[in-house]
Amino acid sequence: MAIGTLLVDQGLISREQLSDALAEQTSAGERLDRVLVRRGLVTREQILQTISSQFHMPVVDLDTLVVDPAVLSAIPSRLIFRLHCVPIRREDSRLTVATSDPFDLAVLDELKLVTGCSIELELADEDDLRKFIRTHLGVGGDTLDAMSAGLDAGTAEIKPSDDESEQAQEASVIKLVNDLLTEAISERATDVHIEPYEHELVVRYRIDGVLQRASVPPVINRFGAAIISRLKIMSNLNIAEKRTPQDGRISFRARLPGRPPEEFDLRLSIIPMLFGEGVVLRVLNKSAVLMTLDQLGMPAWVSQNWTRLIDRPHGILLVTGPTGSGKSTTLYASLNKIVSDEIKAITVEDPVEYHVPGVNQIQVNHKVGLDFAAGLRAILRHDPDVVMIGEIRDKETAETAIQASLTGHLVFSTLHTNDAPGATTRLLDMGVEPFLVSSSVEGIMAQRLVRRVCAACAAPFVPESADVPVGFVLPKGKTLVRGAGCRACRNTGYRGRVGIYELMEITEETRDLIMHRAAAPRIGAQARTSGHFRNLLEDGYAKAAEGITTLAEVVRSLST
Repeated sequence: MAIGTLLVDQGLISREQLSDALAEQTSAGERLDRVLVRRGLVTREQILQTISSQFHMPVVDLDTLVVDPAVLSAIPSRLIFRLHCVPIRREDSRLTVATSDPFDLAVLDELKLVTGCSIELELADEDDLRKFIRTHLGVGGDTLDAMSAGLDAGTAEIKPSDDESEQAQEASVIKLVNDLLTEAISERATDVHIEPYEHELVVRYRIDGVLQRASVPPVINRFGAAIISRLKIMSNLNIAEKRTPQDGRISFRARLPGRPPEEFDLRLSIIPMLFGEGVVLRVLNKSAVLMTLDQLGMPAWVSQNWTRLIDRPHGILLVTGPTGSGKSTTLYASLNKIVSDEIKAITVEDPVEYHVPGVNQIQVNHKVGLDFAAGLRAILRHDPDVVMIGEIRDKETAETAIQASLTGHLVFSTLHTNDAPGATTRLLDMGVEPFLVSSSVEGIMAQRLVRRVCAACAAPFVPESADVPVGFVLPKGKTLVRGAGCRACRNTGYRGRVGIYELMEITEETRDLIMHRAAAPRIGAQARTSGHFRNLLEDGYAKAAEGITTLAEVVRSLST
């Protein structure tokens, strides 16, 4: 009986819903159960249980299953990838195979022919099966298996040639690179690192700010040069140049399971290393909707006061923090909040990472002398209301930004300082006069990104007294939580990130301290006394007490 009919008979969907899903299946060329799950009519668990009860087929939890490598080798890896099923047990001439699609009888016949065994099927969740295959056989394992079969045992790597076999390998390299990039995107990686060492090629993904090794077969080391050459071709770089660093961009279209195709921009950086060229790709989702201020995780006090500050007609607003702390995201969200048909906003960025609707964006180009200061001077003649400078790096840029604010413009920018009070002393250290800083800066926000506790495996816990930071007091009625680790979070206990913030408004008392070149701690103490300041640690502790993150994560983020 068809899966749709089974679900109707069990009352999980109506006949009208089935008819609509069948029509969509016909137009999209997608399996019916995937259409039903994507439309939210049923869950994957309901699909599995329905099939299991109808065919009396057990459901296997691949997340906890340990499989003998000898059993895995019973089916060639390229066949496992193509048929999307894995052997999990073998008893004499009987082979048990996990699959997410027991309706495909041709697969059963092919497995019998290849293995010479009788085949028994067990049901597995489709996502679990995909992750199990990637974990045990590696990303692109089928492609690498086919490519390795075309090389002699003693061949170290692909060598350039013009024959037909090379063209076939070129097609395999294209598929391998696409597999690596698609895997990185599906795992929510923001960066992909490809690192050559003497005897191996390491691929790592930065997920939620932390680097994690990707599961790739060891044989990938033989194709490192081919992978890098393919990336150079995609970004229009010089393939023959291996002695100097190169930078480029790649436009990549990925289709992830259960989602429509999405466009991604990849910023590529290649640097010559001791054992080859190292590559880092920054992943930027072109189709992603920019976050709003409400989605950033600002506490209510910070959100209300920052919203009031960005509505001012002039002045400088600074966002500070180390690289990767989300400063650009905050500035983009702020621009989105205030830009309208009545306001003209222009940015100078290095590089332009995301395109903001309604905002005129300029890319820094040092080769022609277009740096932050030059770009800012030029756009002030372009009648803007709001100006955003990617970063204040020197005295010239700082003074130009200050002059822009004093002539009636609202200026956003970033600085690399550890906290909000330190931004004022940083400007003074650049050589800017104190009276210019005190008269132009209206507010400074420092921030960090901390990992969220994974919602799928979060559980209450009581920490040891030695693990509780000095100064932390758990509010009455609150409970700390942490993630136990599951497949949704790659067993890290964390999934996603949220910001922690401190906002310092510049008051008359603060301006007076800046005029007298007061140290950052004294400025922060004055801001706290006036009730216009709460530091990063306090916001981090508050989020830990709410169960959003952990104390260990707050301490980690603020120690860098």
